[in-house]
Amino acid sequence: MFALNAKDVKDHLPMDPQEEAVALADYAAAGIKLHAAGAIYFAKDEDADIRSKFEYCKRAGISVIVAGDPAPETLPRIEKFVKEYDIRIAIHNHGPEDKLWHSPLDVLKAVKGMDPRIGCCIDVGHTVRAGTDVVQAIHEAGPRLFNVHMKDLTNFESKESQVAVGDGIMPVRRMFEALIAMKYRGFVDLEYEIHPDDPMPGVIASFAFMRGVLAGMGLARQG
Repeated sequence: MFALNAKDVKDHLPMDPQEEAVALADYAAAGIKLHAAGAIYFAKDEDADIRSKFEYCKRAGISVIVAGDPAPETLPRIEKFVKEYDIRIAIHNHGPEDKLWHSPLDVLKAVKGMDPRIGCCIDVGHTVRAGTDVVQAIHEAGPRLFNVHMKDLTNFESKESQVAVGDGIMPVRRMFEALIAMKYRGFVDLEYEIHPDDPMPGVIASFAFMRGVLAGMGLARQG
């Protein structure tokens, strides 16, 4: 069984219920289980719009919504649906270009005191580009860390410097050590956004490197 974080687009997991059902059947037939959806954007502070996103994930049996750029004033309304559906919200940081959530630390400040099912998805590339120590951010997020988007960079000031995981300067082992120390139970999702015409060599190399790091730490391969 493979695990996937799907996006709400036509070639991943469409929002239309009938098209979604077809996609879910295809994933199941291929031995793929969806563990999260996102980034899903909450552009409207309206019950109907927010409920549609939660219904979409409920139909798919998804327990974590990776939320892209929800406005802070929308969070109390989202919290209401988190409680109703028992689906966690992981707010995704998008680095220095993000108008709202540069770093996971910005997310943690905003959700402090809210339902414990509202937390963050740490995108490690955007985190380091925001000038945040990604290992420290993992420790600070603690139980509010619901998802990790993994990538590697050769220059922490340039998102164009992405490479296969292991070919850059991301502190991968230290991040895994931090996740293990905090008993993280979520997923580390590879987000490989380069070489769209031939991504598989980089994808395979990234997984091989991460599994090698874990093996070197004395952890058996999982999945």
